[in-house]
Amino acid sequence: MRTRATTPAIVFDTWVLGSYARNHGINVYAGNLLRHFRDLAAEYSVEIAPFVCSEMENTANGFAAVPGFKPRNTRLLRRSRMWRWGGAHLLASLQKADLIFSPSCTTLCLGRPVPSVVTIHDLIPVVVPWGSRRMTQTLRFLQWWAAKFSCGVITDSMHSKNDLVHLYGVPESKVDVVYLGCDMQTFNNTPADQDLQRAMLNRLGVTRPYIVHHGVIKPHKNLKRLIQAYRLLLERNSNLDLDLVLAGPLGWEYDDVLVEARRSEDRRARIVLTESLGNADLAMLLKGASLAVIPSLYEGFCLPMLESMACGIPTIVADRSCLPEVSGGVLRYFNPESIDDMAGHMEQALEDAGLRKELIEKGRARAMEFEWRRCAEQTLAILARRARANE
Repeated sequence: MRTRATTPAIVFDTWVLGSYARNHGINVYAGNLLRHFRDLAAEYSVEIAPFVCSEMENTANGFAAVPGFKPRNTRLLRRSRMWRWGGAHLLASLQKADLIFSPSCTTLCLGRPVPSVVTIHDLIPVVVPWGSRRMTQTLRFLQWWAAKFSCGVITDSMHSKNDLVHLYGVPESKVDVVYLGCDMQTFNNTPADQDLQRAMLNRLGVTRPYIVHHGVIKPHKNLKRLIQAYRLLLERNSNLDLDLVLAGPLGWEYDDVLVEARRSEDRRARIVLTESLGNADLAMLLKGASLAVIPSLYEGFCLPMLESMACGIPTIVADRSCLPEVSGGVLRYFNPESIDDMAGHMEQALEDAGLRKELIEKGRARAMEFEWRRCAEQTLAILARRARANE
């Protein structure tokens, strides 16, 4: 128990702001928190100290010091394995921090002598097929360890909190739910520049109206079934003439998706894989879509769903995990394990004008409730409370 009377020093583990996690939701989350923490720290009477390293690519390097926000330079951040397996916490202890905050479960939480607050976004490696055996076991261990030895856990939804309580036996009082935000400056219903949008679609090879899914291609996204449902949709309804665009980089365990995409190469069914897109291009792509489909088997929050809703396009999603909770029950929900049910919902959302209008209006209104500044304010209040509780 620390006895300092000075302003609590909260160090911010910035590992996920390196190139390792680019294009992943945890990178977006950490970057938005840090940006707002810089503005809010003085108001909450804490010192936020992000670890930075000028010798490597890391988004945190771009934030200059201001009152209440003092970056700490360390070359240790370059040594990824050492950093993740105890180095970050050892350094926090040597620098006499009062609390270390890890915005993702990628760094080992030692618990002592510096207490930790960790964000566990979801329990995907425990609940659904996720990746290689080694990768799955490593992340399961890190999540279990963080849940057990941190002084506090932040998670993205009530569904994820319930999973933490029931699967790991974490006391409810130890877990705080903080919803993420949506970047409304980028993802909104302002019409895209038609010339720029047309040029981008030509560059990507999208020549027809299209259905879109965006996000890193990995097992729990359930994209093989989405491709099968898309193919069934075109077989059932000869009036529909659409591409299916999968926008996002290849993550891991994606071979079955690529095989299924190649099987669909005929004159009607056509899959377009865009790989990674910048936010401006991604927003233009979403705004031009006829429909967004989120068929995930499990999510902790699902930023792509909110971004699609915010862009004012009809969005339908799986009836699993947190998706109905985060979307507020205003969308249409299908069984993600049923290709027939998914195809039926896609057809209805494409053909029913009244439903499309409802999905657009209610989806956008719901998306506007999620702000990154509010997420940062709630998170910082939790960190300040936990830091002072350990003084």
